[in-house]
Amino acid sequence: MKILDFLMRRSSAPVARDRLQILLAHERSGTGNAELINQLREEVLAVIAKHVSVDPEKVQIKMDRGSPISTLELEIEISGLPSAKAA
Repeated sequence: MKILDFLMRRSSAPVARDRLQILLAHERSGTGNAELINQLREEVLAVIAKHVSVDPEKVQIKMDRGSPISTLELEIEISGLPSAKAA
């Protein structure tokens, strides 16, 4: 059964995208609050921290509410990645 669970498991990118869409839907309806944003921040950091080293103090979240579109911008400083080599 564990093999089936592994094969049926969703990757982290679609899960994070779904969570962001839920957050934006709450914000658009006016029911969103700071607690929801903080919870989402922690969940997104947990997903990213599975793959790379992240300092939670170096994460910034910016939300812009627009008429047709609202955006959520996450700025995360990732440490420990090798620098890109110039070709």
